[in-house]
Amino acid sequence: MSRLDYAPKLKEIQITDIKKGIGVFRPKPNQPVSFGALKETLKKAGYTLAAADITATGTLARENNTSFLVVKASGQRFALEGPNVDQTVADFASGSNVEIQGDWKTIGSGTNSHEVIILRRAKLVPTEGGARKVAGFAGLDQGEVSFIATNFESPFDSFSGSTEVPEVPANPVAPIRVTSPGLTVYKGGAVTPRLYFIKQHLGNLEVNRQVFDLSVSYTPSPRVQLEIEVPVSRTSFDNNLTSGSAAGLGNMILWSKYRFFRKVKTYGDRQAAARFGLELPTGKKDAPTVTQIDSPSFVRQQLTPINGGLSTHFDVAFSQAGGRFIFGGNAESILRSERDGFRMGHEIRVSTDTEYVLLPRKYVAPGKELFIILETTFVHRGSGRLVGTPVAGSNSTEYYLAPGLQYAAAPQFVIEGSFQFPVIRNTGPLVLRNDRNLLLGLRFLF
Repeated sequence: MSRLDYAPKLKEIQITDIKKGIGVFRPKPNQPVSFGALKETLKKAGYTLAAADITATGTLARENNTSFLVVKASGQRFALEGPNVDQTVADFASGSNVEIQGDWKTIGSGTNSHEVIILRRAKLVPTEGGARKVAGFAGLDQGEVSFIATNFESPFDSFSGSTEVPEVPANPVAPIRVTSPGLTVYKGGAVTPRLYFIKQHLGNLEVNRQVFDLSVSYTPSPRVQLEIEVPVSRTSFDNNLTSGSAAGLGNMILWSKYRFFRKVKTYGDRQAAARFGLELPTGKKDAPTVTQIDSPSFVRQQLTPINGGLSTHFDVAFSQAGGRFIFGGNAESILRSERDGFRMGHEIRVSTDTEYVLLPRKYVAPGKELFIILETTFVHRGSGRLVGTPVAGSNSTEYYLAPGLQYAAAPQFVIEGSFQFPVIRNTGPLVLRNDRNLLLGLRFLF
């Protein structure tokens, strides 16, 4: 909504009842306003504007038995309508300075449209030199707009979802590891730096990884999101005989997401999206030599930052929010190609996300939310390959739990973290086993 010409800055749009979708704002000075434009902007973001009240101050005018309010700052005219208009303003002379309150509508379309106030109350107010002075707002010398948006954005949209009221989603972040069908801010995006601390082992071989992953997303439309993900990792290993470490760039991934379904309701919604990713062979491919660590070639290749070469990712995600609970999940397939004769096996992943909004206990306006999250991940990986030959003992089936927390410290800043650990590890004798995975991250929306 803040992208309208007459809308104020985002922080000046106040959500007074997030459950019912009620908000209040005072538009920019000297700008004409339009109920129709407001309604259309919300519609593009997936919401229905049920009604809007307007309070405006200007000069009363009469023309052809019709009363108008003329706003001095912008020159905009509002036709006054309703069953009691004549009686309400009968005692006010033309040219009087009046304050009008009522339902706001746009009648007609295009160049034939005009703004109408269904009059509820009217009163005389002092002129600017009088005892009562109110700063001018929004082309309404003195005034504000309050609105009710049905199908209002739930504060618990597990999307990281596109929203216009407020423009930054109340929950732009959850889930942490599971793909969300939601989008970031419409005609905006997010920067998400994350740090992973991963511990693995295979027999007496101990492996520790620190992975810094930076993703930047942009949402050019209410249905489409584009994203680039760039990982950099450092890996150290020790088998009680030899040890070493190396660092390098991982494979970058280009993502595109299309949200094909959304049904929004008061205090909740459902949505679904498909996502396609292209993993580029940009990562460091040099593995430790056999003199550096006495392990099979397939194991040594796993100590690099990559799992293969050019790969395709495809997943479908769904989420449902209602009240303080959110549930979501996604299914993903990964098809890998070899790089220098190595790749891990193709993967199928099925993940779930369950969330509860713990704080604030009294939920009126968005902000300062604390989410308790439990995510699960099932991974089945087929046999890997070396120089075109399947590697026996390189397949695996694993199941992980990841409890986590997210805190919306500010409308555009979120802190998050989760701890993933295995529940089931049915892995081949040549596959590194994941022992734990600690994730710490931040999200900045723009």
